[in-house]
Amino acid sequence: MSPVPSAVRDRGRLVAGGAAVGAVATPVLVIGLVAVGGFAPLSAAETAFAFGGLWFGLALLGWAGSVASGRAIEAAQEHLDADSGWTERRSRRAMARIGGFGAGMMLVAPIVGTAVG
Repeated sequence: MSPVPSAVRDRGRLVAGGAAVGAVATPVLVIGLVAVGGFAPLSAAETAFAFGGLWFGLALLGWAGSVASGRAIEAAQEHLDADSGWTERRSRRAMARIGGFGAGMMLVAPIVGTAVG
């Protein structure tokens, strides 16, 4: 069996780090919605799941946009001499982190909902 390539391992850590933050943020959001927002606990967990889904979906859309038009945006910046520091690679990395965050929320929200419901 061959070892996992370092690029796959690095990308996995990137997504897993975002997922860990999302997993920790979920109970905090649920508690905040119950304490401050007056939500029922199960409703708060459902809202946290939807919030995670929103971040996950936006990250998928952003990642696809980075892949589809990243080189064109970089070429336009170079041509217009308007370098903003945006790169396709950094954009994809950011979207992977955000997607991991949303996925972490979506994984933990049902667990929290089951525990409080």
